[in-house]
Amino acid sequence: MARRNVIAGGSPAAVSTLGYALLGLLAREPLSGYDLAQRLKQRVGFFWQAAGHSHVYPELGRLQAAGLASHTAVDQADRPAKKVYAITDAGRAALRRWVTTPSDPPARRDERVLKAYSLWVADPAEVVALFRAQEAEHLERLARFEGIRAFSARQWEAAGRRRDSPPFASLAALECGILQERAYAAWCRWVVEQVERGADGGDSP
Repeated sequence: MARRNVIAGGSPAAVSTLGYALLGLLAREPLSGYDLAQRLKQRVGFFWQAAGHSHVYPELGRLQAAGLASHTAVDQADRPAKKVYAITDAGRAALRRWVTTPSDPPARRDERVLKAYSLWVADPAEVVALFRAQEAEHLERLARFEGIRAFSARQWEAAGRRRDSPPFASLAALECGILQERAYAAWCRWVVEQVERGADGGDSP
């Protein structure tokens, strides 16, 4: 048995970035609060670090209060009813507007680059070891992203390569991540090469 619960009112203009992230997931498929939290961590988390699990339910409540989301209470035999959330027509319209609204440049707080700014004071061997490890980390993430891209590409083919399909949007986000990981890996490799040249008596970095 399922019960529909839509709460009207509120202002779509007050939606947070987390709220839009949730709407973006719900536009693809109805999900429970638990599943939304997992998607934020496992999928959206690749390119946007969301708030913790405890923030998801309050945000869902605000989306419902604004009329942008609804939930269906699904009875379970041995557990309390499970709420499955869905985007409303108003929520889809708000998401559509938000997607094409210009965003501020991303905040730059990259501690690795900050450390690189002062790496000249560190032991060269330790610098090489650190940046080799970081390069391996970025290459591992790159391989994972490329595997996900191959899966999304097959989904996009199955969808007729339509631009207005979720697989295309997934590919667009993944491509950014892939380019970033390639650039970071190349940067780490460059630092190692320059430090090793200096250690061998070559030109200073």
